[in-house]
Amino acid sequence: METTVELQLLLEKWRLLLLGLVFQYIHGLAARGVHYLHRPGPTLQDLGFMILPELGKERGYISESLFTFIFFSFLLWTFHPFVYHSKRFYTVLLWRRVLAFLVASQILRIVTFYSTQLPGPNYHCREGSMLAQLPPPNSVLEVLLINFPRGVLYGCGDLIFSSHMIFTLVFVRTYQKYGSKRFVKFLAWSLAIIQSLLIIASRKHYTVDVVVAWYTVNLVVFFVDKKLAEMPDRATGSSPLLPLSMKEKDGRSKEELHKLLNGNSVDSADRRQRTQMNGKHAEDANHVHSDLMANGT
Repeated sequence: METTVELQLLLEKWRLLLLGLVFQYIHGLAARGVHYLHRPGPTLQDLGFMILPELGKERGYISESLFTFIFFSFLLWTFHPFVYHSKRFYTVLLWRRVLAFLVASQILRIVTFYSTQLPGPNYHCREGSMLAQLPPPNSVLEVLLINFPRGVLYGCGDLIFSSHMIFTLVFVRTYQKYGSKRFVKFLAWSLAIIQSLLIIASRKHYTVDVVVAWYTVNLVVFFVDKKLAEMPDRATGSSPLLPLSMKEKDGRSKEELHKLLNGNSVDSADRRQRTQMNGKHAEDANHVHSDLMANGT
């Protein structure tokens, strides 16, 4: 039943979902394009670099490992209505909102990192690294393929603001609203803070990239969420989201007619009301019968 409902929603909303997924490729393409414009230079003075010790090139995987854990944990949670009985949202509608948040944030990100190219602080983006500056492409296909996943992991120039923080904050804010475990909410926000510190400590971004992401993404989610129609809360037992088919309506109408012919009402409130009315009629009939017996008739 859950799969049937979700498939019907997917057939109705697939265009917007596909648009959001296609934009993820466009975002990757834009990040690949700005790498051709990147010029390595001295690392800028950064307060976070002064405070947080540098993890080093060998331990840079710690930040990526935490981000991978956050990403797949959220992905699995969005599909839990297919497994557990406690259902508060529809998976298709939830991902429709998540992709809307991501696309709006990524559009702002593309505008900012193309406006000004900063020298990348990451190890492969510094002066002397062969990956710091890409040679001109030999063909359009080389650009369109974006050298996935190596081109994503070793990109330079797409700094303000952090893409990792976009995904992390969108996921955390979504669980904050539609999740049910208070401890998991606290843990999610704690992991978002730790992720921010690890990004700076691994020198993947400047501190400004993380700070701008924190207030920009939260503002984007706040305003976009206001514009979107609110999802029905399945936990309240409200009316079904999808309309009944004609066959289901006809079957329900025949069932109601059959119960009415047998003297039973479909609604429990109507049944109680009818019982009270019948009881009153029976009592009145008994009183009339007693009066007639008293009068000898």
